Amino acid sequence: MQTLPNESPIQTLLNELESLRERIATLESSLERKDDRLDHLESSLERKNERLDHLETELEGEPAANERLEARVEELEDAQTPIEARLDAHEKKLDANKDRVGELQARELEKGAHLLEENVDESEIDVVDGRLERVSKDDGRQYFRLPASDDPLERGGDVALAHGDLLPIQQLAKMDDDMLHATTSSLPSRLAAKLWKARTDPGVGDNPWERGSTGVREYVTASDMKHWIRRQERGVSDEYAKKLVSRTIDAVLELSKSRLAVRKKSQRKNGLEYTERRVLLMADAEIPGESLTAGDT
Repeated sequence: MQTLPNESPIQTLLNELESLRERIATLESSLERKDDRLDHLESSLERKNERLDHLETELEGEPAANERLEARVEELEDAQTPIEARLDAHEKKLDANKDRVGELQARELEKGAHLLEENVDESEIDVVDGRLERVSKDDGRQYFRLPASDDPLERGGDVALAHGDLLPIQQLAKMDDDMLHATTSSLPSRLAAKLWKARTDPGVGDNPWERGSTGVREYVTASDMKHWIRRQERGVSDEYAKKLVSRTIDAVLELSKSRLAVRKKSQRKNGLEYTERRVLLMADAEIPGESLTAGDT
């Protein structure tokens, strides 16, 4: 430090001493901060050491835990073997019993027995020519039999109608939508089956058939059929529905084995005369399961 003019040596010494004190204070403050930082680092190190000790303790216990788990796994694996063996034995026994029941049912059927449908697994019955017939009886229940065989025990009453005796359109009409789609890919055939079901099943609700007059049991007009088709097949245009009417009529005739007829009838509406096709179920048509009744006069 330079001595200022007119500054006495004593003043100079005092100034240097003050400067030294400030420097010492600065160093002490820095040292305190370093001490604080050191204390923080030591505390952090102690916590990490404690955590490390804890992990080492846990790790020391892992081998014992692993050994217990491995022992349990071995115990369960040993127990599984006899369980699987018992299940295999039960499965073989069930299969053997099923085979025995199927064989007994086949023998009874070949003797002329009629067996309740719900008691028979049709796919498991091995009979001559593989032919089984489903029939309805007076008790309202379904039975299996060999074709045209009479039940010597007369269970369920007389056979009302055999499935094989039904017309193709009647057989299709008995199916639900899923089975109907699986049976035929033809939309006109499916519509024909639904149209027939609408005539015979009051539960369907949407029935376009009308009662006929003398000589005609029931009929449906082409125009009513068109509207009915559009209700059945959502999104079908009026033009396409007209084409489906013709194809459905053809399917009705084919699937009914021509038990139904198609006639043209002239009509007058709004002062205009037009000719329209009608599908007719004649009063004398022989429909399996339906008695012959004349139309209303």
